[in-house]
Amino acid sequence: MDPQIPLGSRISGPRLATLLGEWRRRGSRQGAADLAAAVELHVLDGQLPIGTRLPAERELADTLGVSRTLIGAALDRLREDGLLASRRGAGTWVARAGHRDSGPRTRADLLDLARAAPPALPGMMAAVEAARWELAEHVGGNGYHTGGLPRLRERIAERYTARGLPTTPDQIMVTSGAYSAFVLCLRMLTGPGDRVLMEQPTYPNAIDAVRASHTLPVPVAVDPVRGWDPAGIEAALRQAAPRFGYLVVDFQNPTGLRLDAAGRERLGGLLARSRTPVVADESLVELDYEGDPRLGPPPLAAFGGDLVLTVGSAAKSHWGGLRLGWIRASSELLDRLLSPRFAVDLGAPVFEQLVLAELLEPEGYAALAQRRTELAAQRDTLLAELRTHCPEWTFQVPPGGLSLWCRLPEPMSTRLAVSAANHGVQLAPGSRFGVHGGLERWLRLPFGLPREQLPEAVRRVAAAAASVRGCADVPAVHVPVT
Repeated sequence: MDPQIPLGSRISGPRLATLLGEWRRRGSRQGAADLAAAVELHVLDGQLPIGTRLPAERELADTLGVSRTLIGAALDRLREDGLLASRRGAGTWVARAGHRDSGPRTRADLLDLARAAPPALPGMMAAVEAARWELAEHVGGNGYHTGGLPRLRERIAERYTARGLPTTPDQIMVTSGAYSAFVLCLRMLTGPGDRVLMEQPTYPNAIDAVRASHTLPVPVAVDPVRGWDPAGIEAALRQAAPRFGYLVVDFQNPTGLRLDAAGRERLGGLLARSRTPVVADESLVELDYEGDPRLGPPPLAAFGGDLVLTVGSAAKSHWGGLRLGWIRASSELLDRLLSPRFAVDLGAPVFEQLVLAELLEPEGYAALAQRRTELAAQRDTLLAELRTHCPEWTFQVPPGGLSLWCRLPEPMSTRLAVSAANHGVQLAPGSRFGVHGGLERWLRLPFGLPREQLPEAVRRVAAAAASVRGCADVPAVHVPVT
């Protein structure tokens, strides 16, 4: 074993089986190849980090219901590719997160439909140039601003106030992204064994954060058509008594649904009666294709009060490369967050904060309006292509956000993601969005790619879906080498 790679935790057979989902292609006789491809998919997706120890062959064979010969052949393939390594007495572990060299196709050829993230907002370079001049005022100091630069906190607070939630700068803490903000709140408000209320389906990284904190996710279903079930949430609050919660009520990831003002008022009342604090993730709130976000329903915190910690992000609206987010909460609670924050970081970088402050000036609303127009056009292109090439797939047209939540004609999401990689497309299987796996009839398709790439991406996905369903007469999709 490479001495630079420490052995990590061991994943159990049942947990790995849940992660792999429906990995075997229908009617396929290449079970070892299918299993190897499914394991590789989750290594590349970060679900099996470097150093993760795999179950013993016997345990894995029993859990998956296949022969040890098939397990051994799959692991041999992955060891030959360098993805796995083994040593007597130490077992088998993930050795690297590379990609199998299966021919002329390279990672650069893949169209990314796994990440729901657009490129930088128009005007980014102008903001960078303005921030460069402002940086001179800060380099004489030590550069540490634990709560965030005052100017940026003011701009963020103004946006909440404009949406019906009066906010002052001391109620804002700038963080290294919305995910970091959620982890800080999770660390402060929960302990090992506590229950955390979560939507089903939901944002995969939030699920991972809950598991990493040794807390227990309590899923509440979000219907892909009707949305949230207040009665189900009330029952979960009463019966499971969760200590904390994570909700996305603005263009929910992955369904794209939005909870209306009446629903927020009812949900806020449920949280108040049960005294359950929650994080409301508003990372996608600016991407409203039906109107100005300032005129949409007020934030959940307008109804839930201090029990609702609102987190936001510049990643979806402006650019993921800024790596900036924030928490909106009471000043007293933000003071309590300082201690867990010191265990994570000592504050967000100054230069990126200066850039975002420029982008959040009032004139920046025009650039966001342009972004919404462009993304709505990309959404409509994706819809048209799916209706042409995947007519059996069904979906609701999302009023905002960055993706479609598609219902597939059969349980094949993981197999489709594996096959799609061989057709030049990266996909995130539906099981990634399930608190306990499953969701094999569902697939999230983002529309963040440039409009001219979406038709080709859908054609490749359609070809992959046809191959999974056993249509051998579908021609292979040519992926140009660059």
